[in-house]
Amino acid sequence: MAIQPIDLQILFNQLDQIGKSQMSQKEGQAIQQALQGIQVQKKTEEEIQSVNETQDTGAGAEGVKDRGARKRSGGDKEDARQKTGEKDGGSQRKGASIIRDPVLGKNIDVSG
Repeated sequence: MAIQPIDLQILFNQLDQIGKSQMSQKEGQAIQQALQGIQVQKKTEEEIQSVNETQDTGAGAEGVKDRGARKRSGGDKEDARQKTGEKDGGSQRKGASIIRDPVLGKNIDVSG
């Protein structure tokens, strides 16, 4: 199928229009990318300035242990073992004695 001279005349006349349409398509893509960039920037600025809800960390190292609850739930046996000097593992080392003051840590000095 050969190209006729009349076909070339029509194609050359439409080359200008084809170039304009391709240029507008490229500009349209660049504009869309710029708009998406602006939207992302606005979203990140809103996230920075907003107050985020804290996530539940659960009972970690910062948790407070309630000594009163421990004593009510059977912690008296543990306290009795500590007062007598027994360890959880069973026997205590021979020759080493641990002296514990029963009043130690129960009084708070608020006088300064």
